[in-house]
Amino acid sequence: HIQPEWYFLFAYAILRSIPNKLGGVIALVMSIAILFILPILHTNKSQGLQFYPINQILFWYMVIIIILLTWIGARPVEAPFILTGQILTVLYFSYYILNPLISKIWDSFLK
Repeated sequence: HIQPEWYFLFAYAILRSIPNKLGGVIALVMSIAILFILPILHTNKSQGLQFYPINQILFWYMVIIIILLTWIGARPVEAPFILTGQILTVLYFSYYILNPLISKIWDSFLK
């Protein structure tokens, strides 16, 4: 099977996990674009994660997800890897929804 370079394997796993071709391409582009858009949307009161303990846990959760997606991208398209890639794709994008929400909630506690 074809396989891109190691630094694009997580995005390749996201592309493969969406059955629709257009949906897969959109998810692939969004997985890369969100990494560029996220710093612009950063509106936390504090710049670091030292005051956001739940977000620290979410950060390491995201590191593990990216490592697992990279591993899945290197595997052949077979039954257990397809479902694992789909679950990890949902978890990858859910991080970018949960992280700002938890930051806002934590900021309201710190007021």
